Amino acid sequence: MKQKIIAILMLLLLGTPSIYAQKIKLEENRLTAVQTSVSIEKIKGKKAVRVTKSPEVIKDDEATYATINDLKFKDGVIEVEVLSRLLPNAPAHARGFIGLAFRINDDNSKFESIYIRPTNGMAEDQLRRNRSIQYFSYPDFKFTDSRKSAPGIYETYADVDLDRWIKLKIEVKGKVAKLFIDNAKQPNLIVNDLKMGADQSGFVGLYVDIGTEGFFRNLKIVPLKKLN
Repeated sequence: MKQKIIAILMLLLLGTPSIYAQKIKLEENRLTAVQTSVSIEKIKGKKAVRVTKSPEVIKDDEATYATINDLKFKDGVIEVEVLSRLLPNAPAHARGFIGLAFRINDDNSKFESIYIRPTNGMAEDQLRRNRSIQYFSYPDFKFTDSRKSAPGIYETYADVDLDRWIKLKIEVKGKVAKLFIDNAKQPNLIVNDLKMGADQSGFVGLYVDIGTEGFFRNLKIVPLKKLN
């Protein structure tokens, strides 16, 4: 009964999905490391994928993720639980960056991403707190670009912190993406103009940035089937 109710709610929210939520089994042979190191580890008694950014990648908001190599995504829902810690050698500007990349093209030269900065969620500085969530589009619309052209539009506050499991859910339909954190009823962030447009499809990636030891588990994806 509970599963039927969830399915009905998903239909009302997104239209008719091509399949119901499917849990994606995260194994090393199903993942492709892109400028990252990837392994399967146990953390707090739970099996998870560990992802760290390659130290050779100096710039921020780059293609640094692990992709699920046998699955492509355009519209629908992506859910995952994430936990991040700072690496021992993390620089001062590290924030525990962790999130999702989606609609990644075949050569990793274009993608959309929404990630969180867990240390900012607990900061005493209000400006930093306002930057707890971030949307960016690679390669032409990174966080520095959005702060110049549309300050405050593509980032906002969230109750997040290091070293705890946080549930992220991203709903994508056309040019719109919505992020929900920890089963929130209302989206924590709405992006109404995904910079790659409405028609791009591609891979899903487990995203981290500099100084982050990132863990991912319970990945679920519901692709949306367009109605004719």
